[in-house]
Order: sequence, then C-alpha cells, then structure tokens
Amino acid sequence: MEIKDVETEIEKIKERNKKVEADKAWETSLTRKICICILTYIVVVVYSILIKNVTNIWLSSLVPVIGFTLSTLSLKIVRNIWEKNK
Repeated sequence: MEIKDVETEIEKIKERNKKVEADKAWETSLTRKICICILTYIVVVVYSILIKNVTNIWLSSLVPVIGFTLSTLSLKIVRNIWEKNK
C-alpha cells in the first residue's frame, strides 16, 4: 500500500470518527431529550382528545413524558454499572 493510500484511509477514518462523535453528542444531548418530551406530550394529548377517555387530558398526558424522562436518567446509571462489570 502506498503512502498516499494510507493517508487517504486515515482521512476517511478521521471523517467517520467526526460523524460518530456528532451522532453520539446528539443522542445524549439535552436538546434531543426535550424535543422527545415535547413531541411525546403532543402525541398523547392528541390521542387523549381523539378517544375522549380522559377527564384531565393536560395532566394525564404528562405521565408518559415523566416516564420517558425517568427512564433516560435511570438508564445512565444502569449503563455505568454494566460498563464497570463488563
């Protein structure tokens, strides 16, 4: 393999690493979590309105959002324990 080929491969790896790092940053970002919470809330409110089965739609629609938020917090703890024991 020529030096030019090796340099090209190294550049490709660096670009790939930048993309992977950006994806990881997005996956763990507060912005993403807030967007998911808002979208979840909207979907549950619309669903609750459509089925007309909930007395306090605005309050009861918070339950899935709170559940999601708690699961993201607890999963970090579980992941840390898992990584330490691996």
